[in-house]
Amino acid sequence: QVQLVESGGGLVQAGGSLRLSCAASGSTFSTSAMGWYRQAPGKQRELVAAISSNGYTKYADSVKGRFTISRDNAKNTVSLQMNSLKPDDTAVYYCGADSSWQRVVAGQRVGSWGQGTQVTVSS
Repeated sequence: QVQLVESGGGLVQAGGSLRLSCAASGSTFSTSAMGWYRQAPGKQRELVAAISSNGYTKYADSVKGRFTISRDNAKNTVSLQMNSLKPDDTAVYYCGADSSWQRVVAGQRVGSWGQGTQVTVSS
């Protein structure tokens, strides 16, 4: 399993930007699919963006054109650049990792999770 630690959350005004980072430990990072997820109060956790081991990406429709996921296998990190933030983006953001792209995209039976980082966007 991969151990994950997120950072970079905070409070930002609408229209602003934040960059989330997820540091991974373990030898399997480079072969793992990675995902960023979020959960707002009273809502189910949802996939925000995912990146495969070879760099293929997938985004939720709500963030396309605003968010960018990237990974650095040399540093064992995956990042989420969030631009043009909206109040609806307010949530706890989680990093997830799994050997299966399908499980990461589905957000089901993902092998490793981080503890989450709060993102709050004020109007």
